[in-house]
Amino acid sequence: MSKSVACPFCAIIAGDADASVVYSDGRVIAFMTLRPTRPGECLVVPKQHLDHFTDIPNDLAAHIMIIAQEIGRRMMVELSPQRIGMIVHGFGVAHAHLIIVPQDDPTDIVSARHGFIQNNSIQYSETQVPMMTRAELDAMADRLKLPTNA
Repeated sequence: MSKSVACPFCAIIAGDADASVVYSDGRVIAFMTLRPTRPGECLVVPKQHLDHFTDIPNDLAAHIMIIAQEIGRRMMVELSPQRIGMIVHGFGVAHAHLIIVPQDDPTDIVSARHGFIQNNSIQYSETQVPMMTRAELDAMADRLKLPTNA
């Protein structure tokens, strides 16, 4: 099975599937999300099929972020959102991608862990996620610390 059949993003890149393209160069393509959280939401996708965002070479990851920044700036002019959010969550399509979301409300990008039911409606608050102690945070920081020259 070819990648264009197995991966919907590869199909778009190959020209075998439709997309509303915002930007394209030799390394990345950016296109509109089919089911946007907010109007204007789009994706920046490397043209090389890579499953995990952490598999992307650093120079390509930087290029993806630069293109996302440029699109985000354009969103600010055209859509006037309060904020621009960027998400890499790694689920949905097994092809690395960065999601750009124009935000008009803090709940435009939330974790399911923030959700709770109150007065028969879904509410969101970061207070729903337990706060870690400074000792726990310091221990995790020590585990994840990068060498100084990284």
